Amino acid sequence: MKNRIQKKLEEDKKLLSIYFSAGYPNLNDTVTIIQDLENNGVDMIEIGLPFSDPLADGPTIQESSTLALKNGMGTDLLFDQLKEIRKTVSIPLIIMGYFNPVLQYGVENFCKKCKEIGIDGLILPDLPLDVYRDEYETIFKKYNLINIFLITPQTSESRISQIDDASDGFIYMVSSASTTGAKQGFGEEQDAYFKRIASMNLKNPQIVGFGISNAQTFEQATNTAKGAIIGSAFIKMLSQKGTAGISEFIHTIKPVS
Repeated sequence: MKNRIQKKLEEDKKLLSIYFSAGYPNLNDTVTIIQDLENNGVDMIEIGLPFSDPLADGPTIQESSTLALKNGMGTDLLFDQLKEIRKTVSIPLIIMGYFNPVLQYGVENFCKKCKEIGIDGLILPDLPLDVYRDEYETIFKKYNLINIFLITPQTSESRISQIDDASDGFIYMVSSASTTGAKQGFGEEQDAYFKRIASMNLKNPQIVGFGISNAQTFEQATNTAKGAIIGSAFIKMLSQKGTAGISEFIHTIKPVS
């Protein structure tokens, strides 16, 4: 049976995915944010599971993660908040976080819970490909969860091919070697990287993350890729305007289709 992510990737359009930290700006905003994003035409959502040591995240996401933890967000509470999400939301939902909280919860228990509430995939940047394939792939597949891997401009072509082979959704294409954060535009180096990956003709589509902040960067990133992910710029908007600013923010990036 096809996962919601796979079905969404088949649609003939460029996809906009939004990342936010669960429990931010307020502990009980999680469901409202997800519903508002779907209602405003977002294609996919990455729900950040806050972690105390977020290595890959830039200052904006780190700060939102820290505040979410202070607000009381944790794995059990997130699952509780999302337990009825599929009554109101139909787009793909992905949990993005670090492997440690998943391990603490128990990998199979975590995956089982994800399936129960309707989570479609996981992005765990610090779960190595080899460890996933050796120890956890069968569990993910048992619960119809797609594991999404990251590539960067420094990832070798042989490694990218291995990741492509192990993937059955999309590949998260990190736009630069730095941590997350909004940028005003992409330079020649990033454009060359986007084109190089496109020319590899991978079986899985790519969605670009890190540095997408406005309509210009969304368009640049999706010239060669299937979609793009906005995180830091969206979180900055939430810190300034709260959930009331969601509709305006999304429509400046991508008009509702």
